[in-house]
Amino acid sequence: MVHRLDSLLIRHTHRLPFPTGPAGEGDVVARQFDGALMSVGFKLSAGLLEHLSGLSAGAVAEIAVRTLGTVREMVGDHVRHNVYFIDFPANVPDTFDFWMRCVTEALADGGTRTATLEQLSVGVVDLLTLPSYGGYRHAYAEMLGHHDELIAAAGDRMTVLHLGGALDDELTALYLALAGSSTPLGEEVLGDLRELAGHCAQGPQPEEIPVRENRAVVNQARLMAGSSLLLDTVTDVLRLACGLAGGDVTLREPTRLRTLPRAVRRSLLAGLDAVVAAAPAKLADVHAHREMWKRLGERLHPHEYPQWPCAADVFAVARGEKAARSLDGRVEELLGVGDVTGAVELLNAAPGKLFRCLDRLLRTALTQDERDAVVAAAERVVPDVSGRLVLSVRQHLHNRAEDTGERRVFVNRSGRAWVTEDTRPPVLPPERERLIAAFDEELRRRLPAVDHLLIDPDVLDVALPLSGRATASGLGVLPRGSVSPVDGELLRFFVYWKQTGRSTDYDLSALLLNADYTTDSWLSYTNLRALEGEHSGDITDAPDGASEFINLRLGAVRGDYVVPQVNIFSGEGFEEVEESFFGFMLREGEQRGRPFEPRTVRMKSELRGPGRVALPLAFLRGGDGRWRAKWLHLYLTGTPASNRVEDNRVTVATLLRGILEREQLTVRHLTDLMTAGTTNVTMWDGKTVPAGPVTYIGLERPDGLHPESRIVTPENLRDLIPA
Repeated sequence: MVHRLDSLLIRHTHRLPFPTGPAGEGDVVARQFDGALMSVGFKLSAGLLEHLSGLSAGAVAEIAVRTLGTVREMVGDHVRHNVYFIDFPANVPDTFDFWMRCVTEALADGGTRTATLEQLSVGVVDLLTLPSYGGYRHAYAEMLGHHDELIAAAGDRMTVLHLGGALDDELTALYLALAGSSTPLGEEVLGDLRELAGHCAQGPQPEEIPVRENRAVVNQARLMAGSSLLLDTVTDVLRLACGLAGGDVTLREPTRLRTLPRAVRRSLLAGLDAVVAAAPAKLADVHAHREMWKRLGERLHPHEYPQWPCAADVFAVARGEKAARSLDGRVEELLGVGDVTGAVELLNAAPGKLFRCLDRLLRTALTQDERDAVVAAAERVVPDVSGRLVLSVRQHLHNRAEDTGERRVFVNRSGRAWVTEDTRPPVLPPERERLIAAFDEELRRRLPAVDHLLIDPDVLDVALPLSGRATASGLGVLPRGSVSPVDGELLRFFVYWKQTGRSTDYDLSALLLNADYTTDSWLSYTNLRALEGEHSGDITDAPDGASEFINLRLGAVRGDYVVPQVNIFSGEGFEEVEESFFGFMLREGEQRGRPFEPRTVRMKSELRGPGRVALPLAFLRGGDGRWRAKWLHLYLTGTPASNRVEDNRVTVATLLRGILEREQLTVRHLTDLMTAGTTNVTMWDGKTVPAGPVTYIGLERPDGLHPESRIVTPENLRDLIPA
């Protein structure tokens, strides 16, 4: 358990909990540990190396084994990455020549000769029936023998691990940060919070838990620990019940509820009764999940507990036996008869709902007086709206064009994306500009005062993480919409998957688009070699895990966009396989090495989403000729089988165009607001670290910062979002 929590902390904070053990002379083992870390792109900070050197050699060795296992998994080096073509990227054959070789070998094989001849007679050969196609033809060790050792380069990634505090202190700090996050967490991080909540249930708790899913996870731990529940809506109880059943606390997916112990039923009903007794109007929230409430009532047996009549009212509303008019329903009635002013007056009591309705209210308003009433109401209630929602609506209004006919991109909570024409009436400039100015002024008021701000310029174009679901878990991963520089001559993509039961074929591809989004070319198993690069070969079954690679020479790319994608050709989906991840490496032109070299990995992202086509990110050539990454984290529905890059290139191009036309709020926006009254702002040059405490915002924490400094990196970027 302790080792698992150690690993969790390293993944989230890049800090080792304060290592303890017998004193001794561990300097030799500590330096060996540091060298082993460097081989996978990590390094001990000076302070951590010094501390480990004062421990016994045995204690350092034990810490090293645990830590190396964690960081290797973080970067994707915990599995063996083989390739079909043993010399990849050298000696990759022409696609047609390779296929003909496979056919020739099948004809020479007595077991497949007849079947192959029959296919040839009708003019179509199924590659999957050819014995030499789709499986590794050499052992992993044999492949390694065909590649030189990697030559170290200054551009290789080096992630520093820092010295942390005592384990319990670190766990508590991380628990408070995740539980109190003002933005929703991704699925994997929510799972980490669940584990932390169980460990920290009896310790300090956040002053507020604004995200409902987080509250459900914390309540589950508090219930098991016998602590009081944190409830202020009836839906909090429903989320908790789903969590206890091992289901979805976000309520997006249906949960099979189960019978609960009497003590748990009493706790849920007592909490439900208290919420409704304090605010009977909250019964209206039942309508959003009526069927789930009916099923929960069958498990809680509220009729057995007459002491909680308000709890029984919840289930009466769900069954339609008791009326409870919702605010949404009343607003719909008013808008249905064109009474915008009446709807605004009603929504004054629900600032969050008012903000979510702003676009509709403004485009529905027919007169200037009505539009002024909408804007005035938003200005009046903005202090009571969460910072995340203020930023979300500001970003939305910024992207609302005056003219109709623009593309509208939809991305749901799971990352599934689609594009359609925007047929909405415009939101007029005067109202947009007035609202944006009011929102910025409110955000400026909420942001903390900063004496000395130290900024890594590369972080300025990182999108604000308004939802953890817009970021996949992994190493070096940035929120959807972020732009980051790409420095290197060779760009290499990789995908790894391991099937659970069924034979599963994932295909790594790269679509190369021109400036007008037309297709220039692509690299995939159907086009193994092109001017720009090479594909490592098609693997069609992964019982022990499989990898595919694409090697790209950026200087040779003729188009302006490179869009890597992972297509599910057959078998298990991204959420069904035992493991699947995507990433990319950057190398200098003369760097050799194995197909997979962990210290050249810039990003490794888990593939866990709906659909049959994954689009992790795209690469864009700027007007200055430099390449940049644009983070997508999107999934397309695709087809049940046989997805190929050739078949979805139009959809991908349309989606990419729609995304690039949309501007994201970035870290730059908040730092500009923060520095409006601050004179001591330093752009970090990657070398000089100020002597005193600073607020540092960057992609990686520099070594040597003052211990009282506040550190904001992608791992805790959510902390920038004002409450």
